[in-house]
Amino acid sequence: MKSLADAVFPAEVFSLPLFHGISETGRTALVSSGWLRTCSFEKNQTIYHMGDRVSELGIVLSGSVFVENTDLWGNRSILSKITPGQVFAETYAFCREPMMVNVTAAEASTVLFFNLRNLDQTADGDDAWLSQLRSNMLRISMQKNLTLSNRIFCTTPKTIRERVLVYLAAQSAKTGADTFTIPFDRQGLADYLNLDRSALSKELGKMQKEGILEFHKNKFTLRHPYL
Repeated sequence: MKSLADAVFPAEVFSLPLFHGISETGRTALVSSGWLRTCSFEKNQTIYHMGDRVSELGIVLSGSVFVENTDLWGNRSILSKITPGQVFAETYAFCREPMMVNVTAAEASTVLFFNLRNLDQTADGDDAWLSQLRSNMLRISMQKNLTLSNRIFCTTPKTIRERVLVYLAAQSAKTGADTFTIPFDRQGLADYLNLDRSALSKELGKMQKEGILEFHKNKFTLRHPYL
């Protein structure tokens, strides 16, 4: 017989990193208490607006979402792309501070929302599954800090070429290969690196002619990963 948790949510939901090591008792409590909900979004639909106060973190189940900043002149910078299994808005949900970013669906996506306010208000703080859940959230938060730090490294260099090479070298190191696929199209990469798209495309063309790299769409081969 299926448990309540398995009956309400597909099994892959509880294989997510946030729920690693959570007991059957814990999964049932999360579902029966209404801590979890799912919602689907169309491409470019806004999930959270800048200025929102949120109590729910989101976990991408399918598709992907952008965490982005838009300045007063309408210029967009992508801070990160969140793919299936990854979490967003957890810091704002923890701290109850207004969102300083927008979160939008990069494509048709399904998101699992987890209400952290319930976690604060529960009286069962000594339950083993709650301790495990808090430990999982801390680990995820630390990993997100590393992701944001990596973007700072990529946008610090002054020239387009330096930014591109820092980013691609990091992707090469992450995958352990000279050939790899990045999670952005050309506009997305430009927004992530805080560059003009046409200028980025022009520089990539120069770098390919010089034999530094090869690329087709979002697949790259890095020939000389160092500046």
